[in-house]
Amino acid sequence: MRKNLVIGGLLAFVIAGSLPAAPAGATTASLIHWGPVQSRSGHHGYAKADVWITRFTAETFAVSGTLYDRDAHGGHCAYVRARFHYAGGGTGWAPPKTTCASRKPIRLSSDGRITRVDVKVCVYDRPRRTALNCYADAITPAVIANWPR
Repeated sequence: MRKNLVIGGLLAFVIAGSLPAAPAGATTASLIHWGPVQSRSGHHGYAKADVWITRFTAETFAVSGTLYDRDAHGGHCAYVRARFHYAGGGTGWAPPKTTCASRKPIRLSSDGRITRVDVKVCVYDRPRRTALNCYADAITPAVIANWPR
């Protein structure tokens, strides 16, 4: 019996590990999987983020997921940043997250309720301290509401 329990546990672990999952500390009911946001391709590659968002009704909005560095150039890394459009007016940028590793978990949070978030993914040139080949997705409640169910 014990052997079957261990094998069943290992099998469940392998299956769960091979499926895309919500970021740690979150339930899938509380998060929406926006999907990949990818920078434009450059001469050596690109950066990509697999993005999950909280619901727009949340008091503090969060963008989380995984950031991927897909650029072969040694001085290039992946970069992600979020610009929050607040319900009371005004905007604010979350501090950027970067990685030169193949993948890294990310979390960017707002300071209050928002009406829109722009998720920007770029290739980051470390020697020049410059973001390159950027692409931004504008995420609004109207876009989420019109998704097929």
